[in-house]
Amino acid sequence: MRQVGLILENGFQIMGLSALAAFELANAELGSDGYRMTLLSKSGGIVRSTMNAGIETVALGVMPDTVMVAGELLPGPIAPGVKAFLVRAALEARRVAGVCTGAFVLAEAGLLDGRIATTHWAHARHLQERFPAVRVDEDRIFVQDGNIWTSAGMSAAIDLALALIEDDHGAGLARNVARRLVVYHRRPGGQSQFSALLELEPRSDRVKNALTYAKENLRNALSVEELADAARLSPRQFSRVFREETGQSPAKAVELLRLEAAKAMLESGRHAMDVVARDTGFSDRDRMRRAFLRAYGQPPTSLKRSLKLVGTEELE
Repeated sequence: MRQVGLILENGFQIMGLSALAAFELANAELGSDGYRMTLLSKSGGIVRSTMNAGIETVALGVMPDTVMVAGELLPGPIAPGVKAFLVRAALEARRVAGVCTGAFVLAEAGLLDGRIATTHWAHARHLQERFPAVRVDEDRIFVQDGNIWTSAGMSAAIDLALALIEDDHGAGLARNVARRLVVYHRRPGGQSQFSALLELEPRSDRVKNALTYAKENLRNALSVEELADAARLSPRQFSRVFREETGQSPAKAVELLRLEAAKAMLESGRHAMDVVARDTGFSDRDRMRRAFLRAYGQPPTSLKRSLKLVGTEELE
C-alpha cells in the first residue's frame, strides 16, 4: 500500500483537499492494494482553512511515499520544521507535489531550483519574481520535473492526483477514477490553464450555445449562417450580437477555438500534423501554420520542439 501525505498549514485553500478524493476512489477500485492517506502539519492537531473549517492532522514524522503540499490563497513563509521535512522528502520520498500555491512552499524549501514548475496563473509571475532560480511555466495544468510535481490552481489538483495514480497503476485505473469523479479523463499536463470559451466570456445563452456548437463541430466550415442557426438568430443579428458580447468576429472566435484544440492535440504528441489540421477544421497544414504564426508567433513544429514532442515531420 502506498502512503500519501498532504501537508496543511493554517490558511490552506480547502479545494486542495479534492486531490485526496481521487486517491479515495482509487482505493475503491484497488481494495487493500491502494493508498493510505494522511493529513499532516508541523505539530499535528487542528489546522484551519480560509473558510475556518478545522481539519485534524498528524505531526510530521514518518516519510510517506508521496508528499503533497496544499496551497494557500495568499502564499506566505513556511515554518522551519516544514521546510526541513520537505528537504528530507526530496531525498527520501518517491514523489513530492505542490498543489496550486503549494509550489511556493516547495520553492522556499529549495526543491524547485533549476526545475520547471507551475502554479495558479494569478500567482505565477510572483513565483518567478520571488524565486528566480525556478523555471516557471505559467500556462500548464501540471508539470513533472524528476520526482517533483506541481499543479495549477483549484480543479487542477484533481488532474495532478489522476496523473499520480496513472503513474502508479496505469491509465486504466486513472480513467475509472475520473469516471467516478465525473470529470474528463486527466487533462494533459501541457494543456493550457486558459480556455477560449472563458476568454470570450459571452453573456447570452444564444451566443454560448453557438460557441459550444462550434467547439463540438470544428470539422465543419462553421460559417456565420451555421452558427446563427445554432443560436436561433438571423445571420445579421447574430454577427452584431456576437461582436457586442465577445469583442470578436465569429470567424476570429472560431479560429481561437480551432487553435486551442490543435494545440491540445499537438501537446498530446499522438497525432500527425495532417490529422490535427483536418480534425480541428483548418483543412490543411499550411492554413493551420499561418493561424499559429498569427496567434503564437511560431509555427506548430516550434511548439512541438519546445515540448520535446517533435516527430520526424516538419511544417516549415
